[in-house]
Amino acid sequence: LEDLLDIRKRMIGTGFIGGKAVGMLLANKVISADESLGLSDCLEPHDSFYVGSDVFYTYLVENGWWSLRVEQKSRKGYFKAASELREKLLTGKFPVQIREQFREMIEYFGQSPIIVRSSSLLEDAFGSAFAGKYESFFCVNQGDPDQRYSRFEDAVRRVYASMMGEEALTYRLQRGLDQEDEQMALLVQRVSGSHRNGYFFPDLAGVGMSHNAFVWNPELDPKAGMLRLVFGLGTRAVNRVEDDYPRIVALDAPLTRPLAGMDDVRKYSQRRVDLLDTRDNSLRTVGFEELLAEGLDIELDYVAVNDPQLSRRVREQTGRGEQYWLLTFKKLFAETSFGQNMQKMLKALESAYNYPVDIEFTANFTENGSTMVNLLQCRPLQTKGHQPHVKLPADIEPEKILFKTEGYFMGGGIAQKISRLVHIDPAGYLKLSLSQKYDIARLIGKLNRLIRDKYTDATILFGPGRWGTSTPSLGVPIGFHEISNAAVLVEMAYESASLMPELSFGTHFFQDLVETDIFYVALFPSRDNVVLNRDRLLEMDNSLAKLLPEASKYESVVHVCETNREQLQIVADMLAQKVVCYFE
Repeated sequence: LEDLLDIRKRMIGTGFIGGKAVGMLLANKVISADESLGLSDCLEPHDSFYVGSDVFYTYLVENGWWSLRVEQKSRKGYFKAASELREKLLTGKFPVQIREQFREMIEYFGQSPIIVRSSSLLEDAFGSAFAGKYESFFCVNQGDPDQRYSRFEDAVRRVYASMMGEEALTYRLQRGLDQEDEQMALLVQRVSGSHRNGYFFPDLAGVGMSHNAFVWNPELDPKAGMLRLVFGLGTRAVNRVEDDYPRIVALDAPLTRPLAGMDDVRKYSQRRVDLLDTRDNSLRTVGFEELLAEGLDIELDYVAVNDPQLSRRVREQTGRGEQYWLLTFKKLFAETSFGQNMQKMLKALESAYNYPVDIEFTANFTENGSTMVNLLQCRPLQTKGHQPHVKLPADIEPEKILFKTEGYFMGGGIAQKISRLVHIDPAGYLKLSLSQKYDIARLIGKLNRLIRDKYTDATILFGPGRWGTSTPSLGVPIGFHEISNAAVLVEMAYESASLMPELSFGTHFFQDLVETDIFYVALFPSRDNVVLNRDRLLEMDNSLAKLLPEASKYESVVHVCETNREQLQIVADMLAQKVVCYFE
């Protein structure tokens, strides 16, 4: 009862508080109430308000949009009316009583940065995480009261409008949720972190999973869990970031990394930091070295290591004695209890849910070097469940192998017949103009819609670099709904042009792959244990012009192969951490 009264004191309007808010509250209660964990002293209290789901409906009615909402729920108006409603949601006015409560909340937070987060009725449920489908927005919260209030109202409108985005609508439709009574509540939270020379950010942030789907060698235990960790705001952990790499941590071996040597550590370390700029009221991305040059108060020893080779190179080239640092978080895991605490936290939540979980968190260093963790979100981890152990066939003839690799795949054990291959030639793709690269993305979306059944018409998509990037020079800029029917997604490295896969375990993209049962493989053809037989693939007839006559001009870049005359199969052995795709 006391917990419910605490929620009511912080509630604006009426209705439900939504799935995200419930998950956050439940997780904090589980950890703080279990004295045997010994974690209550390292749990940072949350500071949250809840905008009830009825406020969303009131907003629709007050602005005269209820009939448009009803039309949007129909089959005919599902997408068309949604587009119109989305634009209107960005322009409406709130009732006087709600505005007064909003102002009281803004006055309470003062000039502390806050975040306005979606917390819909369907969000963070078993089987439908809605990861990244609805928006959340930071309010840096500087300026006079009217300015702060105006920016907050805009953030609320934008979260409401995100309900009518194409990705969210497609997601609901694919899961049979399009006729559910989806209402949007909001979770408004004080951002965890500290002010530093006009910037505001936490020391650490990330995603945690109680089950590690990415065990890159057989000695790692999937049940130990994993983290996707960044320095600064957690936006770089939950999203696929461009040409930057969060730290992937296996909690049973946190100092072990899926990297070959120091050159790989340099290449695959975080180089940029997301933060709030309190001088110009914006979310910004700043280079880590740039932050160091400004002399900010950073616990450098715990999060970074000095790179003597790069430091020497800089000294030789510039004559300056600057030190070059790499964000590895080595001392954090070697000399503090952070890793053990996160593992205990994840296991306790998994036990409470009786199901694997994933969390979002921030953490800040105390004066004695320990960490205070702020649990921001907890939800059931979308998994494929128990699968029988699949073993690779013995003695496959080398010329029959289309590709094989060790590690760098996700999706459990698999033995799947393949009906179609779609291959984007990396060299050909790079020669295209920017608009043509976007043409390729839309073309992939059209091919995706031709897949009648994910399993009987199983399709492998081979793409250079990263699928779903917003930067076409780094990969193919598709929306997830344009690859949602694929059975297997392959990201190919093309190192001569710096096209590299992004091992996105723990991101919203990762959640989408798991929920839609897409097997993921990252291929690094230059590595010794990797085979990619492009010649064999390109020898097969190209069906692109037959399937999409209007796309025939891209036949030299996109190769579509039907495998009906040849039996093609992909097999993955989770225990051996090997995957092979071969012609039978």
